[in-house]
Amino acid sequence: MSERVTRQAASDAVGGLGWRYMLGTLRASVAVGSLFQAVSVAAHAVAACGEQADEHLRADLRVDQVVLTLQTRKLRTVTAADVELAKRISASGVQTEPGDLQLLEIAIDAMDIAAVRPFWSAVLGYAEGGPGEPLTDPAGQGPVVWFQQMDEARPQRNRIHVDIAVAHDEAPLRVEAALKAGGRVVSDARAPSFWVLADPEGNEACVSTWQGRD
Repeated sequence: MSERVTRQAASDAVGGLGWRYMLGTLRASVAVGSLFQAVSVAAHAVAACGEQADEHLRADLRVDQVVLTLQTRKLRTVTAADVELAKRISASGVQTEPGDLQLLEIAIDAMDIAAVRPFWSAVLGYAEGGPGEPLTDPAGQGPVVWFQQMDEARPQRNRIHVDIAVAHDEAPLRVEAALKAGGRVVSDARAPSFWVLADPEGNEACVSTWQGRD
């Protein structure tokens, strides 16, 4: 059950149950009307996962929703076990749906990634992970930080941009909303993996999905 699954396979397996594949995780939202109800939903999800809950399930409880996240922690990716647990949770009666799911990423353009990466790990208190992997918040609360290789210095351009990871079926709507709000498309050459957008002053943000990355 620890077999890794592709993004496409994970999305296909649980998309109809209200789960979405996002940045190496399966996520779903459950609408609630109180914090007491949120606790009950989380307890129900834990019971559905049984003894596997500690190694796979994370629950973010709010007064109006519970966000459930599944990932095989030791591998930091989605496996067949996570897919099975998502199915179990949904089958148990928890009303899982895409909701307003999104994940924020911070990207730093760098000439020498190996030189700047330790600084950001130290100043943020983030875990470094393996080579090529993003920096992550050990508490699982802050956005991931990743580094993009520059070919040449760009002293007159901002070298930090924001990535917003959304569910694949939400991305076109998010891009459309940004354009209506005064933004423009810098590049859609890699869509639906990501769209590069800019505000009226040229500051960039990417709307990204899992698609086109397998």
